[in-house]
Amino acid sequence: MSQTRTSLKTKPVYAFIGADPFLQSESLSALNDSLGSNLQHMEFDGEKAELSNILDELRSFAMFGSGKLVVIREADAFISRFRESLENYLQAPSDSGVLVLRVNSLPSNQRIYKLIQKVGVIEKLQPPKAADLPRWIIAQARRLHNVGVDPDAAQLLAELIGDDLGRLDNEIGKLALQCEKNQIRLTDVRQGVAFQREQQMWDMTNELAAGRSDQAVRRWQQMLQMDSSVEYRAVTWLGMWLEKAQQAIAMRASGMNTFAIAGALKIWPREMQEPFMRTAERLRAVGLEHALDLLVQVDHQSKTGIGSAAGNVERFLLTVGHLLQSSK
Repeated sequence: MSQTRTSLKTKPVYAFIGADPFLQSESLSALNDSLGSNLQHMEFDGEKAELSNILDELRSFAMFGSGKLVVIREADAFISRFRESLENYLQAPSDSGVLVLRVNSLPSNQRIYKLIQKVGVIEKLQPPKAADLPRWIIAQARRLHNVGVDPDAAQLLAELIGDDLGRLDNEIGKLALQCEKNQIRLTDVRQGVAFQREQQMWDMTNELAAGRSDQAVRRWQQMLQMDSSVEYRAVTWLGMWLEKAQQAIAMRASGMNTFAIAGALKIWPREMQEPFMRTAERLRAVGLEHALDLLVQVDHQSKTGIGSAAGNVERFLLTVGHLLQSSK
């Protein structure tokens, strides 16, 4: 015996198309809210799920609630394995269950796309372009967290985090709890814990650039005391720092000015831009490739148990600091 869906507006199938997991989750959450809390919700892995089990769930009576919401994650693989049978189902879908397909892509010229479009709903989930991220941040903060965001604060968030929408939303949520008068300002973003770590990394590498390796090591030890997990992120961050320096040198050679280079490489805040360019020039003088090779060695040693990760990073700082000092 089948059940009739609780709402005439409910469709038998929904396809959420897009590679961004945050947008996928938001769309699913919105669908859940629109259908009400009395649906039995179940999820399947598209790479492992069997069509027979999915169809049984969609067609069977719900033990709890008034119907079923059957979600298939990574449904690209599921569609590839059961395309023809799934197309047959979509021509006469069950009225007791709602099927949700979460896919990275689904070409509109495929028959299954047209069948879903005919009986269900297709949502194409496109993340905002880089230029539109600040507007997205402001809208997301107001819609989901009930706070405002100053335009310069939104711009800084976008530049520091990029288009990782899940992390952006997480940071907005944390800032919403800390800000005054329900308004996130530039100072709130700069003082955020996540960005303090990035600022501290900049300070450490600037000490290196100035040839003060002892001060760089002191900053490194302070970071470890505050957050021991930083030792596992340091190699990644230092690698990004060296790669940005390499890019900056190439951009300078092509005639770009400091402001344009800093904008392209997302060097922020503004007071870090000139010190970073000086760092890049001095690293060029001692050989960036040599510094990168040293960092690769540090990473290998840490992963193979030769010394501690924290100690290996400290030795890297001392070595690079000595090279920069000798270039004066």
